[in-house]
Formats: sequence, C-alpha cells, structure tokens
Amino acid sequence: MNPSIHKVRVWDLPTRIFHWALVVGVIGLAITGTIGGNAMVWHFRFGYSVLTLLLFRVVWGVVGGRWSRFGAFIYSPQSVINYLKGRGKPEHGVGHSPIGAGSVFAMLGFLLAQAGTGLFSDDEIAFSGPLTRFVSNSAVSLATNYHKNIGKWILLGLVVLHILAIVFYLWRKHNLVRAMLHGDKELVTAVPASRDDTASRLSALAVLGACAAAVYWISSLGAPAF
Repeated sequence: MNPSIHKVRVWDLPTRIFHWALVVGVIGLAITGTIGGNAMVWHFRFGYSVLTLLLFRVVWGVVGGRWSRFGAFIYSPQSVINYLKGRGKPEHGVGHSPIGAGSVFAMLGFLLAQAGTGLFSDDEIAFSGPLTRFVSNSAVSLATNYHKNIGKWILLGLVVLHILAIVFYLWRKHNLVRAMLHGDKELVTAVPASRDDTASRLSALAVLGACAAAVYWISSLGAPAF
C-alpha cells in the first residue's frame, strides 16, 4: 500500500449488519405490501423487524463507532454550502458527506414514520396495527392513508436517489458499497478509526436485544386481553 494511504476502519460490524438487514427488511416490506392478502402476516413481521433495526440505529448513533455516531455527520448549513461549492473538508470523505448525511437522516426519519404509522393502520379487512385500539378512528384513518398512499412513495423516491448516488460515486471511482461490506476505507488523511472490537459488538447485541424486546412488547398490545 502507498505509505501516504491510510487504511481506516470506518464502519463497525454492527453498522454494516444494520445496513444490509435494513435493505432486506425494506425489500420484504415492499414485496409483501404489494402482494397483500395472506402476505400481510409477513408484512407485519418485516415491519416489526425494521422498527427494531431503526430503534437500534438511533441508539447506536449515540454510542456506536466513531463514524457511525450522529455527531460525526451532523453538519452546519455553512458546511453543506461549502461542500456543494467544492470546498469540503477532508473528513467529509470519511463517513457520510454533508449530502450523504442528509440522505441518511431523511431515510431514517421517513422509515420511522412509515413503521410508526403502520402500528396505527387498519386495512379494514383482516389486519390492523397493534396500537389502533388506543386512538380514535380518525387517527387510524390518517395513519392508514399516510402509510398506504404517501409514505411508501416518499421512501421509494429516497431509495431511488440513494441508488443513483451510489452509481454516481462509483462512476467517480469511489466505491461506497465496498466499504459497507468490509468496513475499511483507504484515505489520504489520517483520521481516528471506529471502535469495532468484541466488547463493542457485544454492546451492540445487547442494544439490539433491548430494542427487539421493546418492539415485541408494542406488538403484543394489539392482542386481546384474557
């Protein structure tokens, strides 16, 4: 390796697993939601899985590896403007750039909105979210309308933009996918690496377990009382 190039662990293993698990979950949601009918059983299962992953990412964005933390890619408006003008800083190319950060926050926000409204949605046939019985019919109607007719199209647009961005950077000889597979980037600037050892991975597993337990509890609220 060129001595001026530094190999840095940017994406820790929990972040990488989250990313690819989320891809599978979103694809599963799209397919089962389109099929409908009995596939809605799996739509709910994918929904709970995605919600678990999102809650995990929120927590991991606070306590995770150096470049997975939200603090590493929350940029001021001036930083975004400078980046767009081609005056970005070297660290902007390590984790998420100012533009990439906006995409990440938008994706997480709208996925949380989609999963959240799903908890209050009702197809008026055979399936309803576990929290529908706690709100008014008008609230259920609003949540269902957003979930079925608005949120999914916003997410589709964000996914398309995300894919186009990956292709654009690949054309610019910057492979974003490779780093999300093995975690490392080769950089010309020496920067701190993300912690990615056994202790941090066990911590991530504990966080995931807590998030899964929380989502399981939410899902159980829709069950009739005995």
